[in-house]
Amino acid sequence: MGQNTRDIRVWAALAIVYVVWGSTYLGIRITIETIPPMLSGGVRFVLSGLILGLVLALTRGRAVFRMTRAEFLGASVVGVLLLTAGNGMVSVAEKYISSGLAALLVASVPLWLVIFRVAVRDRPHALTVTGVLVGFCGVAGLSLTGGGSGAAAGIVIILCGALAWSVGSFLSGRLPMPKDPFTASTVEMLVGGVVMLAVSPLLGEHVDVGAVGTGSWVALTYLVLVGSLAGFTSYVWLLGNAPISLVSTYAYVNPVVAVVLGVVVLDESVTAQMFAAGAVIVLGVALVVSTERRGRRAGDAAPAGKSELSRS
Repeated sequence: MGQNTRDIRVWAALAIVYVVWGSTYLGIRITIETIPPMLSGGVRFVLSGLILGLVLALTRGRAVFRMTRAEFLGASVVGVLLLTAGNGMVSVAEKYISSGLAALLVASVPLWLVIFRVAVRDRPHALTVTGVLVGFCGVAGLSLTGGGSGAAAGIVIILCGALAWSVGSFLSGRLPMPKDPFTASTVEMLVGGVVMLAVSPLLGEHVDVGAVGTGSWVALTYLVLVGSLAGFTSYVWLLGNAPISLVSTYAYVNPVVAVVLGVVVLDESVTAQMFAAGAVIVLGVALVVSTERRGRRAGDAAPAGKSELSRS
């Protein structure tokens, strides 16, 4: 009975990560209709960081925030790469391309991570390399055709964002970080969000609060409470209670969820070229994840906060 209850919790948390993180692309698209990308992202992550930090302080006390200067700087660097550069560029790119196309291109993150491993003289399995080659063929297909729904500028921006996210994910396991993953995420969100707010005016962003639509307010609230908080806490819980091989499957489920939501909610079009190229990316990522997990047993899951596939 205990095992059944545990299994139910694992699959419930996994469903949250699948749906919630897949839906953030839709949430971003609706938010930026009347709130500029960097500004909305900054507000989102500062609020998320403050809420998470307050919960931690009330439940665990101020001691949970004890960290060395190196750990704080490490979390800050990762936060800027993941959120300011990574998520920020995703938000900017969605001004030009559909949420579904954005999600499919961001799905290339696990492929970049393998490239970085090779750069530090790690030797991935031959099937992992094959998955990378297959996945990047899909990325090239989307980039060259535009997926039938987007500008070249948006595609370039989204690929730069995916690269920044990959660098941040790669460094998160190699830089000094706060030992508690929730503490690390609080620092990442606060620092990343503050930098986004600082960058916003430099990009010429401004907003008339009275002109912000109800949909944007609702979407922003969803991103703060559900996208950043519920999704992340479910992910961290999974890292400690489920095999990393199972948790990592979000990498090729999220883009599918994002595409479906974009079509259903925003009536975004999916051309045959976009479908084919997207399927190739998902296939490549699935090959990478499935091959990598064969070398890891359930007890070998990366420590929470150190996973190269983590996101906020």
